[in-house]
Amino acid sequence: MIVWLNGAFGAGKTTAANELLELIPGSTLWNPALIGTGLKCMLPKERLAQVDDYQQLPSWRRLVADTAAALLTEVPGPLIVPMTLLRQEYRDEIFGALAARRIPVRHVLLHADETILRMRIDQSEDAEGRPDRGWCRGQLPAYRAALDWLTADAHTVETSGLTPRQTAEEVAGALREGAGSLEIVQTPEPTAETVAAGVLLFDEQDRVLLVDPTYKPGWEFPGGVVEPGEAPARAGVREVAEELGLELKTDPRLLVTDWEPPRPPGYGGIRLLFDGGCLAAAEAGRVLLPGAELRGWRFVTETEAAELLPPVRLERLRGALRARETGRPLYLEGGVPVGDQGGRDAA
Repeated sequence: MIVWLNGAFGAGKTTAANELLELIPGSTLWNPALIGTGLKCMLPKERLAQVDDYQQLPSWRRLVADTAAALLTEVPGPLIVPMTLLRQEYRDEIFGALAARRIPVRHVLLHADETILRMRIDQSEDAEGRPDRGWCRGQLPAYRAALDWLTADAHTVETSGLTPRQTAEEVAGALREGAGSLEIVQTPEPTAETVAAGVLLFDEQDRVLLVDPTYKPGWEFPGGVVEPGEAPARAGVREVAEELGLELKTDPRLLVTDWEPPRPPGYGGIRLLFDGGCLAAAEAGRVLLPGAELRGWRFVTETEAAELLPPVRLERLRGALRARETGRPLYLEGGVPVGDQGGRDAA
């Protein structure tokens, strides 16, 4: 198990984590900042110049989950992880990867008033690997902006008037009662290329429906991996029923076949997008999401989708919208149309 102590710099995560070691038998302290320090030594300076924070490195996020899994083969657990994590898409990526390995996470937010946080930052001692005080203060606006999703996702412990020992006792007591437990779909990581089927549903304004997964970054189309022996169109229909609680009235029409190249650690494969038709307002009102898998859904324009979808999915959507307009399916590779597919209108 992972006990993830989240919060702003100055919330008392590290001191509380050290106290927790005495209160939770078999626990081990692990700070993922060590991975960031290692990557700074290993990656070329040109790559490091492209990011402001090591958390922006995909390799850091991947190694956090991989290292946690490896450490839990050496120690009984749980791992106590004092680490600020303010971007929800990073939370989804890391916690989703842990869930895929069947490693449960307890998410605890250590919160303090901003005046207290600033005072603690100013009084903190310089230490090797610790961010400087100015940088820590500069992260407080990001913490304020993240509070809505943090308090909805994590069990909150107010630390403003607590000593580190009292904070640890509050956390330990909450953990014993099951607080901070997260229901995240345990989607196994693929071990080879996969075939996946997505379904595009539109509203009466021709906006497309997207969903927000809890187990990976970025928004997505309703859909999922085609099971062995399953027809891809049927897989899309099944996924719409499982993810949205809706039964499609007609078989979906193919819009796009996209070959996704392997990009470590992913294996890629064939990605199909189908047209599921228009979803009337009454039908949209019956959408019921599985909480362990999806946290939200919305209809968006193509412009709005560009703010939500990762680049490869955005190009796949754009291809599907063009195919829907022309009535001709498109073949893509990595989101890019390949070959002569009926002239300029289809390209």
